[in-house]
Amino acid sequence: MFRQDFQDLATIRAREAEALLAAGLFDGAYYLAGLAVECALKACIAKATQQYEFPDQTRTRAVYSHSLDGLLREAGLQDIMQSADPHTRRDWGKISAWRIETRYRLGVSEADATEFVRKIADRQGILSWLTQFW
Repeated sequence: MFRQDFQDLATIRAREAEALLAAGLFDGAYYLAGLAVECALKACIAKATQQYEFPDQTRTRAVYSHSLDGLLREAGLQDIMQSADPHTRRDWGKISAWRIETRYRLGVSEADATEFVRKIADRQGILSWLTQFW
């Protein structure tokens, strides 16, 4: 995959999450919003990949992860996040708890899904913050 693919997927997954939220499908909205962040982080990682570089095996395993904190670290954004505004850091603290296993989760409340999707997809959300670095 290419960086543009991850950028496109991040944008599409965020829009799909908003559509599912509007349709009252809260489990899917929560899951896809987290996936949007994962794709955005992978776009940031792809930006730092050098053409013809042979990847380090440890790093390769790390970037094929679904851990948002791990991907933030691999993207080189951990220190930048620490110096981000308090609102962004607070939102990241909640968003980074997302796990890929939420695809099997049932019963996300409307309030939780709404808050999660908004923290990601709003103009001042995490996805907007990440686009600065991809």
